Amino acid sequence: MSVGAFFQKYTMVIALVVVVIFFAIATGGNSLMPGSINNLISQNGYVFVLAAGMLLCILTGGNIDLSVGSVVCFTAAVGCVLMSNKVNMWIAVFAMLAIGLLIGAFQGFWIAKLHVPAFIATLSGMYAFRGFSNVVLGGFRVDITNEQFLFLFGGGRDCYIPDFIRQWAGMESGKPNLTCVAIGGIAILVYVLMTLRKIHVQKKLNIHQSIPGQIITTALISVVIGFITWQLANLRGFPTVLIWIALVLGIYQYITTKTAIGRHLYAVGGNEKATALSGVKTRNVYWFAYASIGLMAGLAGILTAARAKGIDPVYGEGYEMDAIASCFIGGASAYGGIGKVSGMIIGAVLMGVINQGMNMVGIDSNLQKVVKGLVLLGAVVFDVLSKRQKQ
Repeated sequence: MSVGAFFQKYTMVIALVVVVIFFAIATGGNSLMPGSINNLISQNGYVFVLAAGMLLCILTGGNIDLSVGSVVCFTAAVGCVLMSNKVNMWIAVFAMLAIGLLIGAFQGFWIAKLHVPAFIATLSGMYAFRGFSNVVLGGFRVDITNEQFLFLFGGGRDCYIPDFIRQWAGMESGKPNLTCVAIGGIAILVYVLMTLRKIHVQKKLNIHQSIPGQIITTALISVVIGFITWQLANLRGFPTVLIWIALVLGIYQYITTKTAIGRHLYAVGGNEKATALSGVKTRNVYWFAYASIGLMAGLAGILTAARAKGIDPVYGEGYEMDAIASCFIGGASAYGGIGKVSGMIIGAVLMGVINQGMNMVGIDSNLQKVVKGLVLLGAVVFDVLSKRQKQ
């Protein structure tokens, strides 16, 4: 691989490394402390969840969903009101997920079946469901006191995976969290084995890929996983919200790489007419994508409500922009048909690091918005220029 091709392929990874190093120096290393890493995960849980669903919409041709922030607020409002009225927690959780899925399917119907432009359909949903949220909440905040809900979905100081290994061994509680260390070690081992299996399949099928490059990439990612694991283990362990993030990202990685609907998403974004002529029901692909983002908005509503221990009428504002930015910064094409879950993760982490770093340095909030806007613009311009160069 030439130097130019290398930088073109790993631009966002290099940018992430540079930004992390910059803020580590600017904050005297505080941005890499266990508390900062924990806050980065907890505060951006909704971004990972929404960006995973948003990626599917973008794959269909650069389409987006502007309503997800309002849907997050609406679903969280319904769940909080139910729990405040002593409704069983699991019924409230199911209601939030079901409402999100139904809203996504409803908006997908207009887009897929009646050919309403996605921008217009979801823009109307953004206004409508923000209004519904205010109606449900009556214009006031509703708090959550259900401790089980707060623990399971990551809202509170004690919402961490317990150290089962120390408990099983009869050891006194302390640091590091051995269960956290074990989970991180297993994750690294699984990732290494998957990479080795991938290299074996490539050699067997005579697919020419840079084996040294894959080994170096695997080693670097393993080091990052190990560092994050060790830092969290020396705090309180893995926050429970990380379970839901990992579950969502794993499912969407599988959908986009191992399923027929995943291939159809890329095909529709690449050339919808050719995909339709090949026998794929392209309208159903759109419907699936928007039902998916609706379901993720419901889950993000759960995580947001747990994190804030309640819901305000203003919650969810700007969430859609965070999700969209994460996808485009992570390499998703503004034209559709190109994008990966791994890239989206890099984009979400980069946005989270920039947000947290600027807050720690003390940069004005208005200037922060300028920086985020320029980062997004730069990512999209890079995508456009790369596509033009290939053509």
